[in-house]
Amino acid sequence: MTVNPLDNPVWHSLMSQHAALAITATGAAKYPPAVAPFAAVGHAPGRAATQLASLVGDDESVYLVGVAPERPPGWTLEQEKPCLQMICHAPPAEIPGPPVTEMSELQRDDMLALTALVFPGFFRPRTLEMGRYLGIYDGRRLAAMAGERMRLDGFQEISAVCTHPDYTGRRYAQRLVSLVSRGACERGFVPFLHVYHDNARAIAVYRQLGFADRANMPLWSLHKASDD
Repeated sequence: MTVNPLDNPVWHSLMSQHAALAITATGAAKYPPAVAPFAAVGHAPGRAATQLASLVGDDESVYLVGVAPERPPGWTLEQEKPCLQMICHAPPAEIPGPPVTEMSELQRDDMLALTALVFPGFFRPRTLEMGRYLGIYDGRRLAAMAGERMRLDGFQEISAVCTHPDYTGRRYAQRLVSLVSRGACERGFVPFLHVYHDNARAIAVYRQLGFADRANMPLWSLHKASDD
């Protein structure tokens, strides 16, 4: 049976396009904590839990998407919340709007501040190493951003879609997602993304841009306690 890599996106990202970022043990892999809080196993059975535990530091939390092993001893399940995986098979139309900034280390603090306000926990000091990020500024204030996270052979995840509360309703997120998605398509990648089922507004926006529902994806947050 052919396995679709999107069913285990973190694993296949770390085994392919993001291999240079991967911290690995046999059958398990993770991003450095400063890059992203994601870990993965190739298969749930077997020694996956032990191998995963060897990669995760004491008092560290990790997210697993799609496939997870049995919980290692001493670990805590912090969250189990399914999300919707959506995919876009054609470049979205470009949404008109204000000028866009190609984000770099110079804007890192702005990005960390916005994501901490709107969607905390996922964007880290080195997340920029995962791909391309775009932003819209109002003067010196970052009003919205979006970018690339997991990258698999043939697929590019769109992520960090954030709008400051003072700027909602201006279609900034749509503009940025359309541009990031079009850029991925131009490089030969099919855009996909993950969104919580209760975020009806975002789901509607993504559908307007041409994203279609692909799968319901389990999402777990696991915490490894300190030995102290």
